[in-house]
Parts: sequence; structure tokens; C-alpha cells
Amino acid sequence: MQVPTPRQFRPSLRQGIRLLTASKIVAFPLLPMGGFWLLHGVGLVVFAVVSLVLHLALQVWETSLRRQFIRESVLPRFIGAKLRAQYPQLGPRDVELVMHGLRQFFMAHLRSGRKFVAMPSQVVDTAWHEFILHTRAYEDWCGVAFGKLMHHTPAEVLGKDPKRNDGLRRTWYWACMEESINPRKPRRLPLLFALDKKFAIPGGFSYVPDCRDINRQSSSGAYCGTDFGGSEGGAAGDADGFGGSESTSSSDSGGDSSSDGGGGGCGGGD
Repeated sequence: MQVPTPRQFRPSLRQGIRLLTASKIVAFPLLPMGGFWLLHGVGLVVFAVVSLVLHLALQVWETSLRRQFIRESVLPRFIGAKLRAQYPQLGPRDVELVMHGLRQFFMAHLRSGRKFVAMPSQVVDTAWHEFILHTRAYEDWCGVAFGKLMHHTPAEVLGKDPKRNDGLRRTWYWACMEESINPRKPRRLPLLFALDKKFAIPGGFSYVPDCRDINRQSSSGAYCGTDFGGSEGGAAGDADGFGGSESTSSSDSGGDSSSDGGGGGCGGGD
């Protein structure tokens, strides 16, 4: 008779996230109750503090599990088949890199506090779109990863309107954080921003880490990572100056996502 290992007894990430979400719903009403009882006894101060700490701890734990789910969950195999059908130059390992780029994009959305993030890659956008077409599976996956549906917006590049650049700046910042890259002084590109050029994607976006590289290759037609910091050290907003204004912080604020053309004086697209 086979004895189950402790690992086999662990609840799945899906179950753990849903349990923590339900626990937060139960724990949250304790906060106003503690505040009310606080007026009737100093001893209840402890109750209020414990309730608040419990709620925050559950929030941190839940977010940690959501990150783990995005990094480790098995994405549908059909996405890879669709990618190779549209881009025959991609091999199996190339498809794995694209799927890793998609996870990096999803992670940027979660780590930004579920704010709006823009897609910087055409090939990763294709993978995302194929996932979305299977609506039930995608909705279920988003429910576990984010707690709600993440709506699709087309791939884009930095444009002339700062507000429309907010989402792309967030993506750049958190993609850099995932790979321990300094977003203001990048020496290399995060994967998500490198894939289109790496795989010579038709109509894809080409980036280089530093604008000075474009000055040396004025006809390269590439975008530069240092542009994401904005002029004078970055745009106002979240993520250490990389979020732009809060006016487009909603994950549902798709809006007009088309590009205005080359951003920040560093060239155009492919």
C-alpha cells in the first residue's frame, strides 16, 4: 500500500487562493466590530489590532500564492500549437520563451496592483489572444491569478500622449523587476521586450536597452528602454515614477490602445 507523501496532502494553489480569499471576506467585518468595541474597553484594542494584522497577513499570503500560480501553472498546450502555425520559424524552445514572456506580462499586471498594463510584444500578444479565445478557461485562470478578468488590449509602443504610455511604463518597470534589471539604466532588455526582435516577428516591435545605442544606429528603427523612465528621471505616478498618471490605473481601462508612432525621440517601429 502506497503511503501519500506530505506534498500530496497539500491543497493545490487554486484551492489555497480561494480559501484565503474567502478567509479575508470573513475576517474583514471583524475590523469595524473591533473599532466599535474599542470604545467599550481598552482590552479590545488588542482585538482590533489582531484583526487588522490578520487581514493584512492574509492579503500578503494570497498575493504570494497568486504570484506562484502565474509562474507555475500549466498554460493550455493549444497556445503553443497556434503560435507555431502563425510563426513557423518558432521551435518548441522558442514557444516556451514566448509563454514565459506571457507569464512576465501577467506578473506585471499582478505586481502593479492589478493596474492597467500594456502589451509591448506582438508575438506574446498573439499567445495572449489565443488564450482569450477559449473564454471559459481564460476566465477561470484569471479568477485564480488576479481575482477578476484581465481584459485584452492590443500591443503598442510609446507614443506622444503621456497618459497612454502609463500602461507600457508599468509593464517595463515590473518586467525589469522580474529579472533584477535597473529600469532606469538597463544594460539588457527583459524577455518580454526582446522577443519580437529575437524571432524576427513581422510587424513586431524592436527595442534596445539604451537610447545611446540608437544614436549610434540612427536608422535602426528601434525603441529604447531608457525612454520608459521619461524625461527628467521619469513620469509621475506609481512604481517609482514608471506608472504615469493614475487616470489609467484601472485594469479595465482598455481605451484606444493604438500607437502614435515613435516615442521619446528614439525612432519608429519595424
